Amino acid sequence: MQHEVILILDFGSQYTQLIARRFRELGVKTVVERGDLGGNEIREAAPIAVVLSGGPASVFEEGALQVSPEVFELGVPVLGICYGLHLMARDLGGAVKSSKHREYGLADLTVLAEASVFTQTPRQQPVWMSHGDLVERVPSGFEVLARTSTTEAAAIFDPSRRFVGLQFHPEVRHTPHGTRMLEQFIDLAGAHRDWNPAAIRHELVADLKASLTE
Repeated sequence: MQHEVILILDFGSQYTQLIARRFRELGVKTVVERGDLGGNEIREAAPIAVVLSGGPASVFEEGALQVSPEVFELGVPVLGICYGLHLMARDLGGAVKSSKHREYGLADLTVLAEASVFTQTPRQQPVWMSHGDLVERVPSGFEVLARTSTTEAAAIFDPSRRFVGLQFHPEVRHTPHGTRMLEQFIDLAGAHRDWNPAAIRHELVADLKASLTE
């Protein structure tokens, strides 16, 4: 049985495996690959959605990992988190700038529109920030869904392409409504959420049988 896959492109975030764990707990098979995975490999993975992880670098740094343009041409939802948001905003025609102060810790988020990942979440809610860059101008087609006192574009959304960008980390426990946000992203992708212990056992057995016949 083929299972739908969420592909996480890892840009060095300490939370990448936690993101994968959260999606798996919510019933979707999730695969982690390097952030600079080639376009052909991305298409071969045939993901139902793509997540661009955070990372310790700035998009302005020489040698910083870049994302393949193929990601934005697959026709599937894309979630950019922190560094992933910055890549998304910059590569799609927006603008990113270096912040004067690196923000790390809890922040109060104001939701401006109860749409996309913020459906059925509070208008005011705490979120966990960890970033040094900011989105200065959102790309065409995007709307700002949430802000904080220091970040005007703390969450952005392109409804036609189903692209979501978050300046904060929804996967950590310090963002109490983060699981709901990830569920909303799964729903945006139309995933069946059939990744469970029985499915995992079935796939392991099938892989073992295949390896014995090679």
